[in-house]
Amino acid sequence: MATAPTDSPSPSSDRASRQHRLERPRSVADILTQFVLPLIGLCLLGFAGWYVWNTRPKSETTPPPLIPSRSPFARTLAGSGVVEAQSENIAVGSPTPGVVVEVLVTVGDSVTAGAPLFRLDDRELRGELAVRKAMASQARSELIRLEAEPRQEKIPPLVAGLNEARAALLTAADGRRRGEETFSQKATTEQDLIAKRDAEAYAQAAVDKAQAELNLAEAGSWEYDRDVSRAAVSRAEAEVQKMESDIDRLTISALTSGKVLQVNIRPGEFVGAPPGQPLVLLGDVDRLHIRVDIDEFEISRFDPAAVASASPRGGLQVAIPLSFVRVEPFVVPKKSLSGDNTERVDTRVLQVIYACQPQVQTPLFVGQQVDVFIEAPATPPNPPAAGVDRVK
Repeated sequence: MATAPTDSPSPSSDRASRQHRLERPRSVADILTQFVLPLIGLCLLGFAGWYVWNTRPKSETTPPPLIPSRSPFARTLAGSGVVEAQSENIAVGSPTPGVVVEVLVTVGDSVTAGAPLFRLDDRELRGELAVRKAMASQARSELIRLEAEPRQEKIPPLVAGLNEARAALLTAADGRRRGEETFSQKATTEQDLIAKRDAEAYAQAAVDKAQAELNLAEAGSWEYDRDVSRAAVSRAEAEVQKMESDIDRLTISALTSGKVLQVNIRPGEFVGAPPGQPLVLLGDVDRLHIRVDIDEFEISRFDPAAVASASPRGGLQVAIPLSFVRVEPFVVPKKSLSGDNTERVDTRVLQVIYACQPQVQTPLFVGQQVDVFIEAPATPPNPPAAGVDRVK
């Protein structure tokens, strides 16, 4: 099947159309399309390049505020340390609960052994003490009374009672004899005779009783009664001493000399008796100690005889010489973590104690953290003798 031939423009018609466009006058739209829009595009492209160039991230090396600490040794064993008192930090608490009525020290005071630190309310115990003293006085008076027996004023009445009983016995005996005579003569009945004999027996018993009471009074107090009274006196005096001791315990005193590092109580506060409650913190700061944590993987490199120095945080270019004191014989879990994500939280550390003298130019304070550098030997040293002091 034949198809119709398509019409194609001839070269002469193309030239004619171009000629027609050239001869036609240009409109504003043609000028904007051909010149203005390309110019705006070039400007926007240039602005984009300028903006990207000026807002590109800049990497600048900022110097640190403080130059990091550097080890003075070629081979170093480093650790983090905490400054503590020579006597370690002594947290003074209260042995009994109560209300604080007076705080006798302030932070920074130097105290000696036995110096009072604070005092609790003792009014209730002082009232109980007065009762205990009265009971002790009563027990002592009872013992004095027993030891003073026999009382001489008691003897004459007892002697008189004995004589009276004897006189009654003579009367009863005489009546009994007359009753026997009259009964033998059939003048009285047997019943009268029996009554007179009973009266004599009763009078004899009265004489015996009066004699026994006189003998008991003349013998004085019984030895065992005096022993019981002495025991009662001892018990009462012991209760008084216990009460006085309880009152003395309400005034909490320092057991060792040192400086007051912290006071955590105020008058009027109620304090309990939980263990480890630091109401007043004491410590001997005449010579400071630094407790260094050495990682368990570095223990084999530690040498107690090696030279060591410490640099406080904020003064990292200061090297404070240290002297070895002792090694804590128990390896403990690490408490102060650096925050590094590669650090194992189950790391255990060996705690080593060093001593240092307080520096005037760079003072150290209890609880301050320091960086400790210990010279590490080329070969592993012998294991340190745990718990042996080098510096007294």
